[in-house]
Amino acid sequence: MIAIIDYGVGNLYSISHSLAFLGIESDVTGDPEAVSRAEGLILPGVGAFGDARKKLAEAGLDRAVTHAAQNGTPLLGICLGMQLLFDRSYEFGEHQGLGLIPGEIRPLRPDIPETLKVPHIGWNALSLLRPCPLAKYLSEGDSVYYVHSFYAKGAGNAVKAVSDYGVPVPGLVQAGNVFGAQFHPEKSGPVGLSVLRAFGEVVSC
Repeated sequence: MIAIIDYGVGNLYSISHSLAFLGIESDVTGDPEAVSRAEGLILPGVGAFGDARKKLAEAGLDRAVTHAAQNGTPLLGICLGMQLLFDRSYEFGEHQGLGLIPGEIRPLRPDIPETLKVPHIGWNALSLLRPCPLAKYLSEGDSVYYVHSFYAKGAGNAVKAVSDYGVPVPGLVQAGNVFGAQFHPEKSGPVGLSVLRAFGEVVSC
């Protein structure tokens, strides 16, 4: 069973429906005990980093997620959920992340050219840099769907795939059993479904 973590700021049911389409069992939950028992975890998220981090802490889910990940439970963060996995974010101030992947979250502006819009919304091709279980079914140049204004920096070899948006935007990251997708797999058609399929296979191993 994969637990899709409900802390009030996620696109929960699109992810749930995508997993159901793939025949992968999941449950939407905001219960820390259920999170601790799950075989795999998905941390979604939309909105602001600081607000999401606060909601996770208020529900006791930050500790549950961190403890599960540190004990080997496969964890996939999506969009803001991916950003929460990093050490810190500089979105409207400085906020501590969960510290499961090295690096920090910084604004796209001023790093990208003025000719490019913020937020970065739309389809973009992936460039595969390093082996990653979630890229098992991906091919170089596959397109995925992004909606974000901030991106990961300083992640080093944890970055497994990037998309070019004036700067290399980490699209897939991994540190051991902890994975992140800046793009939305649940909105990325067959390519996105292949990423969720691969995560389901990691969980079932």
